[in-house]
Amino acid sequence: QVKLVESGGGQVQVGDSLTLTCTVHGRSSSTSAAAWFRQAPGEERDFVAAISWIGGGIYYANSATGRFTISRDITKNTVYLQMDRLQPDDTAAYYCAAGNKVSGSEGHYDYWGQGTQVTATS
Repeated sequence: QVKLVESGGGQVQVGDSLTLTCTVHGRSSSTSAAAWFRQAPGEERDFVAAISWIGGGIYYANSATGRFTISRDITKNTVYLQMDRLQPDDTAAYYCAAGNKVSGSEGHYDYWGQGTQVTATS
């Protein structure tokens, strides 16, 4: 049983930065990957970034490459998403996920957090 809790969301101005934090409770060796997804109202959930817990391998969505940075602290069971130069299209609920494969597909993640809202306004 794994529980994920996100924090760090908020309302910012376009161009600002924001860091999201995900604490993974009850992680085991089978939950070898962590990821961030986002979902705007009325839209499907989209992949943002993923990371391997052991090797640290990273996979970014095209929308995140160059502006977002995913990282993790193994000793703290924590995953981060550093978001820079935020744009209005980044406005969404951001969800942390854990699974057994570094992937951009929701099907590879069995555990999800409740989400944290990010709103970028001009």
